[in-house]
Amino acid sequence: MVANSIAVQLQSVLSVSGDEGGGFHAPTISEFFPGPLLFEGTLFELSRINAIGLLMTGLLCLFFVLAFSKNNFVPRGIQNLGEMAVDFVQVQIIDEILGHKGPRYAVYLTSMFWLLLAFNITGILPLMHISVTSVIGFPFLLAIVSWVVFNFEGVRANGPGAYLKNNLFPAGVPAPIYVLVTPIEFISTFILRPVTLTVRLLANMMSGHLLLVLFFGATQYFLIESAGIMKAVAIPSFFMGFAFTLFEILVAFLQAYIFTLLTAVYIDSATSAEH
Repeated sequence: MVANSIAVQLQSVLSVSGDEGGGFHAPTISEFFPGPLLFEGTLFELSRINAIGLLMTGLLCLFFVLAFSKNNFVPRGIQNLGEMAVDFVQVQIIDEILGHKGPRYAVYLTSMFWLLLAFNITGILPLMHISVTSVIGFPFLLAIVSWVVFNFEGVRANGPGAYLKNNLFPAGVPAPIYVLVTPIEFISTFILRPVTLTVRLLANMMSGHLLLVLFFGATQYFLIESAGIMKAVAIPSFFMGFAFTLFEILVAFLQAYIFTLLTAVYIDSATSAEH
């Protein structure tokens, strides 16, 4: 009897009432295409995701301006936080990967890491609840910028001929094997790198958003709209959502770190005499 009651209530959870618009609505891809907030139909049309991106960019710029506006010999307060933020990228990525070549790219890589982290973390912030990087535009744009940077720096460091030779004709490979190796190297270096940078970041942030919406949306439904024993399902649903929120903090940090680290690796590889 109880099993039949639960089955009936589960069926009602998964159904959508056509007359009243009730029932549980699972998250869909439309979550990533919110309608315009301002300037609809114009060149400056602004969606919720665009607004979040602009807000986080402004806050990040304000943080670093305030942190380094007074360059005290002994840092304190917000300057101390700013120096910690810069030192983390410098020590963990730039010095580790680029070594003596690092200072040339320090501003670019530091800006990339903290901008990515700021855009990733919006997926769990109150009133935002979506990562700017869960929409393909920004990851793709940043991947293209990275692609332009490492190719430009490779040509600058080695010259166009030597750069193409180093990438397309690796040293130590027998000449006949170049028939197979050269197309693979071309696709890997000049096509797949921006694609993989984009897809890795996009997929992780998009899936995280969908899971959070799923669990917290289910929590709200079970707690408010369901009846009887089904209300108890809100408890595990909430704790799963909470656990994934903590996991998303880790993912937001790791994806910013991996994207920046790979960009540094690509720059180092491009500017080296031989690969």
